[in-house]
Amino acid sequence: MIFISFALAACLALLVGFGDASIQIIPGATITAKGTNQHLQAHGGGIIEVNNLFYLIGENKLNGSAFQSINCYSSPDLVTWTFVSKLLTLQSSGDLGPNRVVERPHVIYNDKTKKYVMWMHIDSSNYGEAKAGWATSDSVCGSYTYGGSVQPLGYQSRDLNLFKDTDGSAYLLTEDRVNGLRIDRLSDDYLTVLSPVYLWPELYSYEASAIYKNGNTYFMFASDQSGWDPNDNIYCTSTSLTGPWSAWKTFATAGSKTYNSQTGAVVNIRGVPMYMGDRWKKDNLMTSTYVWLPLELSGTTATMANRVNWILNLSAGTWSPGPSETTPEAESSTNTLSSGAKSLDCSGCSGTKDIGYIGGPPGGTLTFTNVTSSVATTSTIRIAYINGDSTQRYANVVVNGVGNVVAFVPTVGSTPMSSTLTVPLNKGSNTIRFEGYNGGWGPDIDRLMVPIS
Repeated sequence: MIFISFALAACLALLVGFGDASIQIIPGATITAKGTNQHLQAHGGGIIEVNNLFYLIGENKLNGSAFQSINCYSSPDLVTWTFVSKLLTLQSSGDLGPNRVVERPHVIYNDKTKKYVMWMHIDSSNYGEAKAGWATSDSVCGSYTYGGSVQPLGYQSRDLNLFKDTDGSAYLLTEDRVNGLRIDRLSDDYLTVLSPVYLWPELYSYEASAIYKNGNTYFMFASDQSGWDPNDNIYCTSTSLTGPWSAWKTFATAGSKTYNSQTGAVVNIRGVPMYMGDRWKKDNLMTSTYVWLPLELSGTTATMANRVNWILNLSAGTWSPGPSETTPEAESSTNTLSSGAKSLDCSGCSGTKDIGYIGGPPGGTLTFTNVTSSVATTSTIRIAYINGDSTQRYANVVVNGVGNVVAFVPTVGSTPMSSTLTVPLNKGSNTIRFEGYNGGWGPDIDRLMVPIS
């Protein structure tokens, strides 16, 4: 029995390590959260790790731009996410009342007070107040007590972020549109803005800032101001928060508009610097997605390549490019259609066809009968789809007999989007069936993108 226990433990350790290296982060794809079956609603936020779990805290945009709640999700791997709670909720009046702006919530832990401290942008619907608000909690994903809002040191505060230095001191990064982008020091309890640290004098220029410290070098990331539309984000460096700071430079491919995203945060994931960008969809903010990519930092240089998928190995504290994929088409003659599901024209789809009429009262289904994987592993499938509605559609996706509810946000025209599904796959052939969920219509399916290994 002792031998079996040791063998089992060794096997489980290998499986855990292999799992780290199997599932993929998919920049820009939609993510269905367990517990809500909704596309992840944590926009403009950041990630904090507590007791080996990662917590994503951000804005709920499910019903538009006005404040609804600040949401918290947890994940063991940054790929599969579970809804935990609403940290702040809509109130009858005040800063958190109807038609208010509550944006870019960021949380850091205060080692002295043992409190989690959140700062966020607080504003009126016409952005006329330009304030920063704060809240505290005893636990990272617990109920937060709202403390109020101010214009820090008497200056405007719009897009904001937090930075906690290695010595425990904390700073508010904020956009003052009258005077420029600024860094301000917080009090020891992180609840009061004490003093100015640095001001970039370029007026009306930069927002959406984030600081990452690599060794003795501070990297400041920011965005130009172009509304909800993306631009080529920039960075500069210094060996001190008080400056001098280097000239601004781009870190993503020039002209890519930071791969159609805006800086939300830059976080340290077990030693891997990770860019967290928001791909805002201004006409329907709930459909906005998340562009998470590894940053390469060397000396005073930051670079970031675009990736279809990539692997974060948490055990090793490293990352690697994702595997190649097979791309089985929904309209393939090897697949099976039933109960009214049928092939439709789709000019933007691969092969100019997709499969529609899945679900609904007839109960249409689409079955991929030979989805292959070179190994038995848990992996992340991308589902290319079309949803012409203004709200989410859902499907029950049955992989080798196990159902998974997947949310599909609205798409624009005939351009497919991707939703992710992380599931166990068998070595060799797998069967994946799309069917309706709760009697509703599923999306039109263009194709799957399945990691080879």
